[in-house]
Amino acid sequence: MRRKPAKLLRSLSLFDATSIGVGAIIGAGIFVILGVATSLAGPAVLLSVLIAGVCSVFTALSFSKLSSAIPKEGGAYEYAFELFSPFTGFLTGWMWIFAQIVVGATVSIGLATYLALFIPLPVNLVAAGACLVFALVNLVGVKESATVNNALVVFKVAALLLFIAVGASHIQLSNFQPFLPNGFSGVISGAALIFFAYLGFGRIAIVSEEVKNPEKTLPLSILLALGISAVLYLLVSFTAVGVSGPSRISASGSPLADAMKITGNELATTLVSLGAIFAIASVLLTTILGVSRVSFSMARNGQIPDFINSLHPRFGTPYVSILLTGLLMAALAFTGNLLQVASIASFSVIVTHVLVNYAAMAVSTKQPKFRIPFYPLPPVLGIVSCAALALSLLSGVWVEEAVVLCAGVAFYAISNAVSRRAQGKESVT
Repeated sequence: MRRKPAKLLRSLSLFDATSIGVGAIIGAGIFVILGVATSLAGPAVLLSVLIAGVCSVFTALSFSKLSSAIPKEGGAYEYAFELFSPFTGFLTGWMWIFAQIVVGATVSIGLATYLALFIPLPVNLVAAGACLVFALVNLVGVKESATVNNALVVFKVAALLLFIAVGASHIQLSNFQPFLPNGFSGVISGAALIFFAYLGFGRIAIVSEEVKNPEKTLPLSILLALGISAVLYLLVSFTAVGVSGPSRISASGSPLADAMKITGNELATTLVSLGAIFAIASVLLTTILGVSRVSFSMARNGQIPDFINSLHPRFGTPYVSILLTGLLMAALAFTGNLLQVASIASFSVIVTHVLVNYAAMAVSTKQPKFRIPFYPLPPVLGIVSCAALALSLLSGVWVEEAVVLCAGVAFYAISNAVSRRAQGKESVT
């Protein structure tokens, strides 16, 4: 017998929700992935950042509409579950959780690597420990998690503004020549990878049931988070390329810190490196938050084991899903190819974004309080742009994603068969 669906408390304000989005967006993407994208696009990585941002706007508008119409925990998973079918919803949640657990484990490695610059400790152990620590922060409460995230976001945004301010006087226009060394195909490949850096705005919709006045707060916070992040991305990318040139960025695992070293400002270099630590930490925090809420929502809908549909009696948080998320990420926190992992994460979330855009077209226009401007053009453009970006990713990713998808289909079929058999036994008795 399934337990009664658990309900979460609404405690997040507009600032909290926007901060969760900014915390999820600005992290390894701009502090690390920028270098990998520059190796594909050259100085034209600026166009890659812009194209990825525009593509994100289309999907953000769809998320805004759907979050206003269906303000339930789970985000893209819940939209697919309610508007299409339980099977489509399950696969959406399955693919999203897989991508985010891989991302969380990799982000923890990035965090540990930056920390090793200040404290020489084993990277893998620090990474696993970080996953567990941030799982415990999430366990204490969503408001407490949001407070920690707010502090991390303020610091990392300040670090990026410092980077822009210090680097502005050291920009050399000659570093932008030639602008398109790998042609426009390199720009598109870079955009597909940079899309990874914009993925966090959908995480706001995942905590819909914990946001005050969700019909209005959710759409506004999604668009604010994306807008703030996009402006910072463009300014930071322009400054990084202008200061150090594409070749140095491409070869660096910490492009912003290396760009600061060129300026000769040691204090700024240290603060930017610390900013990277805080930025990646906030991404890890919100990734655990997001995965735990999607798995909680799936359990509440009866699609994964029922024991995950549990709230802590004191903190009111989905503690089982939080602890499982932290443990899985900690277990996987043992290296990974950055380009490959970013491609896997981008592809998985791109697939869910295609479904989100389609869902925005399917939901009744009378239902949500937020309406997409020029409807239905943005969802159509969102589907087309996401599909184009997916085609630009590594070919090997398609095989890996197919394996994960097939595993999800098998799990769903076996789970349904077991459930039907159990119901049959109950009806007989």
